[in-house]
Amino acid sequence: HDVALQNLPVVFAVDRGGLVGADGPTHHGTFDISYVTCIPNMVVMTPADEAECRKMLSTAISIDGPSLVRYPRGGGTGAITETNLDTLPIGKGEIRRQGKDVALLAFGSLVPAALAAGDELDATVANMRFVKPLDAELIVELAGNHSLLVSIEENAVIGGAGSEIERVLAEHGLNVPLIRLGLPDRFIDHGEQGQLLAELGLDKAGIVRSVRARISQ
Repeated sequence: HDVALQNLPVVFAVDRGGLVGADGPTHHGTFDISYVTCIPNMVVMTPADEAECRKMLSTAISIDGPSLVRYPRGGGTGAITETNLDTLPIGKGEIRRQGKDVALLAFGSLVPAALAAGDELDATVANMRFVKPLDAELIVELAGNHSLLVSIEENAVIGGAGSEIERVLAEHGLNVPLIRLGLPDRFIDHGEQGQLLAELGLDKAGIVRSVRARISQ
């Protein structure tokens, strides 16, 4: 609050963003997107892999104001990191897979699961990168050429990135259906990270299941 109020160039590097496995409910990072995104002046970033995390940290340092980079516990996907300190355009996501009908809008650690689900569903997959500022232009574009949007995040679904996508759709008068996948309104128990994500429907199979259930209605 005090940093953002003064618009100070402070970087918050948030470890353990999302589920942390054996550390359990006292250490799961399941609420930070919800309570940080509403703070004025903040830039909130969610890297999909270690290479993107490096670029986001470089981006954060270049910002003349407060920013936050949240990354998960454990190893990355094995992405090759570069030795330079390139930055990313602020507030811009990217299309990682072009599909049809369904668009998966994934944040951070769940981009790989979204890509795997996208292959099975032949869905478009967007790596949203920024929770704030959100890439409203990309959301509007995807809403214009897809019949279903799905937000995917490893954060509480209440007040999370999916809620911000819903707000953008409402502000632009878009009535495209949106499935918001995220963590439920309860404390998550101990367990291996992959197992917990599977139980909560946030792995490849869970994403595919949720999409197919909505399409079959």
